[in-house]
Amino acid sequence: MSRPINKSNTMPEFSDATTSTFDQILPAHSAAIYREFQAGRVVVRDVWDSNRSELRANPLYNLLYNHLSHFRTFYEHLGSELVFNETGAFFFLKESSDDESEEHDENAFRVQVILLIIGRYFARSGRDLDYLGRPDAGLNEQDLTDLAGDEEYQEILRAARFEKGAPEALDYLEKRNLLFRSGASRCFLSSAGLYFLQELVREYEQG
Repeated sequence: MSRPINKSNTMPEFSDATTSTFDQILPAHSAAIYREFQAGRVVVRDVWDSNRSELRANPLYNLLYNHLSHFRTFYEHLGSELVFNETGAFFFLKESSDDESEEHDENAFRVQVILLIIGRYFARSGRDLDYLGRPDAGLNEQDLTDLAGDEEYQEILRAARFEKGAPEALDYLEKRNLLFRSGASRCFLSSAGLYFLQELVREYEQG
């Protein structure tokens, strides 16, 4: 006669609700998203396709959007907060530890410095800031030359630890998906980059 199973000593079973979200998402896709965040990038809705010279939908953004509850819980267990900015159509990861917060604050400051310089220059040229977010507009070759040649801007960038000036600063934005290069001498802000710039302008006007 077999002994009855003592259910109190058995391992707990995960419910379908717990496991189903993981079943729906490939580990390779989760890892790709994690690498984006670890590199300090935002995940934007549209990314620049240099081969087709056009913006295309970002599959990583779509995955985050379609499984938002899952990924929020997942990153919460890792000690981080997944933040969705609907206006700018992007996601970013907010770290919770003090050390990482200090690093995040420094990165945010450097981003703000670059965006303010770009915005100030663009506004002085008499153009609407919204054009900075258009692939067919943005900053052209002459703009990049003017930015790099302005000594006041270079001093500000050097104070923010961009020793090589404007080229290094633009690379910094590009690495974080805040700026895309639509040609050898042309670039424009991503939806996230434009959002942050508009927020800075709004704060300045209210101050």
